[in-house]
Amino acid sequence: MGAVLAKARADGRFRLSQEQIILIVVASLFVVFSVLLDGFFTADNLLNLLRSVSSLGILSVAMAVVVIARGMDLSLVASMGVSTAIAIQLMRSELSTPEALLIGLGIVLLLGAINGFLIAFVEIPALFATLASGLLIYGVARTLVLDGLIVELPPDRGFVRWLGQGVVFGIPAPIVIFAVVALVAHFLLSRTRTGRFIYAHGDNAGAAALTGIPVRPLTLIEYMIAGAIGFCGGLVMAGSVGGFNTQIIDGSLIYDVLLVVVVGGISLVGGRGGVLSVLAGTALIGVMLNGMTILNMNTHEKDIVKGLILLAALVLDNRLHPRDEETVRQGD
Repeated sequence: MGAVLAKARADGRFRLSQEQIILIVVASLFVVFSVLLDGFFTADNLLNLLRSVSSLGILSVAMAVVVIARGMDLSLVASMGVSTAIAIQLMRSELSTPEALLIGLGIVLLLGAINGFLIAFVEIPALFATLASGLLIYGVARTLVLDGLIVELPPDRGFVRWLGQGVVFGIPAPIVIFAVVALVAHFLLSRTRTGRFIYAHGDNAGAAALTGIPVRPLTLIEYMIAGAIGFCGGLVMAGSVGGFNTQIIDGSLIYDVLLVVVVGGISLVGGRGGVLSVLAGTALIGVMLNGMTILNMNTHEKDIVKGLILLAALVLDNRLHPRDEETVRQGD
């Protein structure tokens, strides 16, 4: 028996994955906060915690799709914010809610296709292409399209308001929507040919192309999928507060999204991780932010904690998923 256990350890079968490590940390923090922080372990607080991280979780699922494919989308929050704000602004006209939502979805799909084209066909590195496109998108929208920084949702648009404030069998709608998005994304990535292609693309783009996978068109699809998922998150955010404040695009939300993805265990070298990784990362960041709020920590103190968590996650990712020669050659 001892020899069997030793062989199992040698084979790495007892090595914890990053997702499992993070879930253990979440469970430990949950117990500590429940004991030490007044008001943490209450039904209202836990429900508010889940509700508050639902939009972050949806956006993180969107980011996960492109990171698994060894990409990056720094324009995710900008494209989400612009498309959501335009859709809400159109709802203040004679257009129906479905028409306004379809236009918003069309905008975000177009922006995703542009990102994919710049990365796959013009061959601009994803980091710089999406950084530039995000700045351009927001600048053009603020200058030429949007009426102001805050776009208020008309009171008669009940569907969008329900997305953020509704209840399904006693469960807040944002939590349900996050769960549905996570399930659909999990099915896409694990049970479909497109999902297998995305993992193959992230693992080794050159090898994937040699096997016949259309890597360049697939890149467009990846960024369009990310944009569509992000648009769902934007609608949930808008419904929660009855409008959309475009100043969030200039905030730290994109860094929180990246924090969730990296902390959860989606490797930056591509081809690894999944929706479970997003759930683990969302749970950790949600519990941490809730605990820091109860402790009345200011923004700078929260940034210090988040920065330390991100650095620890990057070190852990590097240990669990060392760079291969292909990654080093590409300079990713």
